[in-house]
Amino acid sequence: SQHHSSVMPEGTKPQPITEEEVKNLFQLWNSALATEDPDAVAKRYASKAVLLPTVSDVPRTDYDLIKDYFVSFLQKKPQGEILESNVTIGHNWCQDVGIYEFTMGTTGDKVKGRYSFVYVWEDDQWKISHHHSSVMPEAILGPAPKPVTTKKVEVKAPAVVAAEEEDTVLA
Repeated sequence: SQHHSSVMPEGTKPQPITEEEVKNLFQLWNSALATEDPDAVAKRYASKAVLLPTVSDVPRTDYDLIKDYFVSFLQKKPQGEILESNVTIGHNWCQDVGIYEFTMGTTGDKVKGRYSFVYVWEDDQWKISHHHSSVMPEAILGPAPKPVTTKKVEVKAPAVVAAEEEDTVLA
C-alpha cells in the first residue's frame, strides 16, 4: 500500500529572513571576493544559478562557468559597496536590486553598476540563484531624461484638516 501525503518531501516551510539580513547577504559574497579565490565566490551561487556578469557577454549557467568568470575578475581585487538597495522577500527566496560601486584594488578605479541578486534557500543557506550586473548606461550613452512623476500630493492647511475632523465628529 502507498502512503499519500500532501506535504512535498522538500517541505514548504518558509525560511525567515529580514530586510536587513537580505542586505547582509551581499557581504557574504563581497567577503568571498576578498579571498581572491574563484572557488569561494562560485560556492556562493546556487546549483542552478545564472550569472549575467558585467564584463563578459557569456551567461554563466553552471558552477564551472561562474568560477571561470571570477578567475579573471578577481585579479582586479574588487571590493563592492551597495549605494542603493531595494529588497523583496518571498517564500524561500529574496532579492536585492539596486546600484553598487566597486573599487578595484589593483588600480583604485571606481566602477558603478546596476545589480540584481535573487537568493534561494538551498542546502541550509541562502545562495545566489540569479545575479545580473551591468555598467551604468548613462556613462556610455549620455544622460537620459528624468522620469516625470504623475503622482499628485494633496496638501491641506491645518485649519481645513481641523474643520474636516470637526464635521466628522458632528455628523
